[in-house]
Amino acid sequence: MSTAVQILHVLSAIVVLAEALNKLERCNPLAPGITPHARLVDGLKALAWLLLAMGAAGALAAPLLLATGFPADAAGEWLRMEPPTADQALVLAGFAVLIVRTRVKEG
Repeated sequence: MSTAVQILHVLSAIVVLAEALNKLERCNPLAPGITPHARLVDGLKALAWLLLAMGAAGALAAPLLLATGFPADAAGEWLRMEPPTADQALVLAGFAVLIVRTRVKEG
């Protein structure tokens, strides 16, 4: 079960990270000529995708660092250097499924 959870976690992290970077590239809350409301909405969208990108990058970095022999206690509070739990993998997988669903819906 642990291996299946880890595979799900890594695959989901790849999908979320790719989509988050793609969406971040298109966000521009500092664009000239947009209304304050549009600026706020775009800024919040950029913040959300930035947080998802950082979380997904951490989900990918931890197993890679562990596999290379990086000490588990060297990362401190910012990076969980242990195998993912089922709830962590399922939350990330939920985001990945929503992303894939949106892509399929768009055609």
